[in-house]
Amino acid sequence: MREVDVLGVRVEMPTNHPIVLLRERDGGRYLPIWIGAAEAAAITYAQQGVVPPRPLTHDLMRDLLAVLGHELTEVRIVALKDSVFHAALIIDGKVEVGSRASDAIALALRTGAKVLVEPAILDEAAIVVSSEEDDEVERFKEFLDHVSAEDFEGPSPESQEPGDRPDLPDRPD
Repeated sequence: MREVDVLGVRVEMPTNHPIVLLRERDGGRYLPIWIGAAEAAAITYAQQGVVPPRPLTHDLMRDLLAVLGHELTEVRIVALKDSVFHAALIIDGKVEVGSRASDAIALALRTGAKVLVEPAILDEAAIVVSSEEDDEVERFKEFLDHVSAEDFEGPSPESQEPGDRPDLPDRPD
């Protein structure tokens, strides 16, 4: 397993899909993982030290582990299947729980757990940044210094009218 650093979240253009960018700690490879907007906000909150007025799901998971006397020791990105990254949460160094990569990363940032990636996944999906592309990485880091979690939030589903939400039927007035 190779340890990686979580550089941060960026919105990829022109698709407007957020990605989290991981950098191999003892190498020059970068692993971009496309994630959802909610997960992008959760990762950004954790990196910026934002404490929401009520716990988010990842905060709840961190707190549950602590109250139950357990520790998230590491997060592993263990598989890449059909362009989807799969992860495992390693609890107390021995119990393994399956997870989405984005959720695992968000939880690792909240607990200080290491993030590890299978070498075969880096071989398959990581990119090597040339010296010319280093400028782009520096611009990305500069972008991270100025982005906030709110940049990834859209209108809340609760603020929409029922007819605007496909998950809620229209109600007669």
